[in-house]
Amino acid sequence: QVQLVESGGGLVQPGGSLRLSCAVSGLQLELYAIGWFRQAPGKDREAVSCISASDGTWYEDPVKGRFTVTRDNVKNTAYLQMNNLSPDDPAVYYCAADWGCFDADEYDYWGQGTQVTVSS
Repeated sequence: QVQLVESGGGLVQPGGSLRLSCAVSGLQLELYAIGWFRQAPGKDREAVSCISASDGTWYEDPVKGRFTVTRDNVKNTAYLQMNNLSPDDPAVYYCAADWGCFDADEYDYWGQGTQVTVSS
């Protein structure tokens, strides 16, 4: 059974940092891409970042230069380092796994999400 479990969310002040983790079980992470998505209340889910099986990375414009996606295939875990968080970033953040960096609707496996709140 494939499971993705996000952790690391929480409350941070504007300008602060968080590192989200996506622990994967039931599949070999090294063969999969991990996408990160977020959904704020009242808004559609949006893509944030993706790291391919070959370690290629991609970022949506609002997070470029602030967020960094990495992976540790030995630990079967992917990470999203989020720096300089702004009031535009609060949302539930999700990780997803599939063969490539696809649109959200194409991902087969999803985590349950972790809440990120930015407030002073």
